[in-house]
Amino acid sequence: MTTNTEDEVMRHGTMMCGDPKFWFPMRVTYARERKVKDELDRLKIENFLPMKYKVVDADTSHPHKELVPAINNLVFVRHTQKVISMLKSSNEVLKPLRYMMDQTAGDGPVVMTVADKQMENFMRVASKTDDSVLFLDDKSIVGKEGKRVMVMDGVFKGVKGVIRRVMHCKRVVVELEGIASVAIAYVPVALLKEQDIS
Repeated sequence: MTTNTEDEVMRHGTMMCGDPKFWFPMRVTYARERKVKDELDRLKIENFLPMKYKVVDADTSHPHKELVPAINNLVFVRHTQKVISMLKSSNEVLKPLRYMMDQTAGDGPVVMTVADKQMENFMRVASKTDDSVLFLDDKSIVGKEGKRVMVMDGVFKGVKGVIRRVMHCKRVVVELEGIASVAIAYVPVALLKEQDIS
């Protein structure tokens, strides 16, 4: 059941002028990522929760694969900051959401956002739940930034990334700086085209 505040948000949220929609990377504690996603889906708020298959009960007689969040405590929400903040304050399920802050900004911490094109590029890779992608932490990536490339054919055609050394192999990595990184497990060199930094 929606509250009056939620009804107000749903009626007017998409028509607020001067408060643009962005993708907000948001922390959610205590493994409540799925619960938060289900509530955002119910409210028809665009969101993205990267998922992957993980073997559970591996030491038992009934090991099986289960779809789980690929990045702990992280969900992406696309709306205006005003609407998200209103929902955080009025909806019990969404109260655990916390904005991620960029601590490197010159004028103090600022709320982190991701541009639509950058997010679309990330989702093209991070939406895969099979072994074609690897979700990374900072320790998985070795060495300096490599060449910027675009995948020219195949499942990941059009994806832009950076060549990095991951698990002793060079891979195409799509990064949301300071937020998350995902690598394509294998792309033939012949399918890569070097891109300008711009």
